[in-house]
Amino acid sequence: MGMANESVDLLVIENVSKSFGDRCVLKNVSAKLSTGKILGLIGKSAAGKSVLIHMLRGSEEYAPDSGRVIYNVNRCKKCGDLDLPFKGVPCCKCGGETETLAVDFWSLKEDDPLRQAVKAHVAIMLQRTFALFGDKTVIENVMEAIPEDVKGDKRINKAIEMLGKIELTEYNEAVARDLSGGEKQRVVMARQLAKEPLFFLADEPTGTLDPTTAETVHQGLIDYVRDHNICMIFASHWPEAITRMADEAILLDAGEVLMQGEPQPIADHFMEEYHFEKAEVGELGDPLIVLEDAKKHYFSVVRGVVKAVDGVSFDIKEKEVFALIGYSGAGKTTTSRMIAGMTPATSGSVKIRIGDDWIDMSENGFAGKGRATPYIGFLHQEYTLYPFDTVLQNLSTCIGMKMPAELAKVKAIQVLLSVGFPKQDIEKILYSYPDSLSVGECQRIAFAQVLIKEPRIIILDEPTGTMDPITKTIVAKSVVKARETLGETFVVVSHDMDFVMNCCDRAAFMKGGKVVSIGSPEDVLEEFGMEPVPEGEEN
Repeated sequence: MGMANESVDLLVIENVSKSFGDRCVLKNVSAKLSTGKILGLIGKSAAGKSVLIHMLRGSEEYAPDSGRVIYNVNRCKKCGDLDLPFKGVPCCKCGGETETLAVDFWSLKEDDPLRQAVKAHVAIMLQRTFALFGDKTVIENVMEAIPEDVKGDKRINKAIEMLGKIELTEYNEAVARDLSGGEKQRVVMARQLAKEPLFFLADEPTGTLDPTTAETVHQGLIDYVRDHNICMIFASHWPEAITRMADEAILLDAGEVLMQGEPQPIADHFMEEYHFEKAEVGELGDPLIVLEDAKKHYFSVVRGVVKAVDGVSFDIKEKEVFALIGYSGAGKTTTSRMIAGMTPATSGSVKIRIGDDWIDMSENGFAGKGRATPYIGFLHQEYTLYPFDTVLQNLSTCIGMKMPAELAKVKAIQVLLSVGFPKQDIEKILYSYPDSLSVGECQRIAFAQVLIKEPRIIILDEPTGTMDPITKTIVAKSVVKARETLGETFVVVSHDMDFVMNCCDRAAFMKGGKVVSIGSPEDVLEEFGMEPVPEGEEN
């Protein structure tokens, strides 16, 4: 890439507006991004953040109804390569003469070579999308993304450099499918940076990461943008991410710009509505889930024996909201899958009480875990909704029992209210399709899919990673309410320390496949320095 000391405009957004049907999702949004700068987008769920990112990416269905997106680039007259728009700087690929262009992106047809060339220099990280080659190693996944003109040792060194930025160098020979969700997310980031983009887009890049790993990613992104003089736009519900990374911030609400400018005042304003009073712990029942020296070891050709869970013992009481916390790759999700009967223990035991009987969740068949699984609901990190079904169909189809259509609709309305959809929007939401909703809204619908079945045990894997703070409080309250009214027991896998503090009775801190501490969330988080960052104290 061409480098220069001066700063020039790389991306210009001019009064873009967008509606889907009668729903305005962006209204007259403008911004300028110069080389080496980062713009942060913050707002509640469905504010329009993801829409703007998809528009900048060039997704056809997100074409602006009005306004323009201008990408400023240098194009080599000899080889056609695009680079940063510094006038008079020769092509870094062939040394040829360059011309500076202001590319009005959406005025070009989809198959226009210039549009395609610009699009090839836009990298994107999407929410909760771990698009990796599962059977390939981590380093192979990153090398797949490196431009073809980088060859031999340079290609390998480039991949190692990218993995170093996300602190996963020691995992370079690990098979991608064996990684935790947080580790996969970081590999996706490394793949996108390896493409050597001029424009980097990220939708909730650290929403499902623990605070320590999130800081590693934040610093890695800042360093990359500054060192390579590119620009970046990212959306986040984390005020900490906005104040940590952004040079400028935009607060969006229902598609409109409420505030634009310095990140700290915008983050402070966004958090003004955030308030949660933790409910008192009610009377808990007898143990319902018991793990005794439970282990999950598997063999990897590259890594040898991997001890994903290595001798875990604890119990969870009936009506308890129990959290599994710890850094990325600690074994939390594997433990939750063992409880659900999805991953059998290698040794030790995982048992669930059904009536007076204790069911071994490693035993297959109706006489084994099949007796317990109908009573268990699971919200996965990588949840899916049926894209061609309405929200009502997604909810009523998943109930799995015959009931009149009107009763199914009543249950759907109740559960949508419980996960925070406003009463006046319910009818509209019921008949919407998932792709017309924001990622945060779809996540709440996936949670509603679990709740509507009224299972006795609900396992939530990163339930709030893409939710704004206000929605998180609503979901936290819905968990507490479900415990109180339906007697449900919750196992929560989360890096969201606010959520854990707000609604969990106890927390187990995991590290290296083991539980190293267990107790009240306040005590455990304090012990390991993972308390939520107080407002205004982010460095």
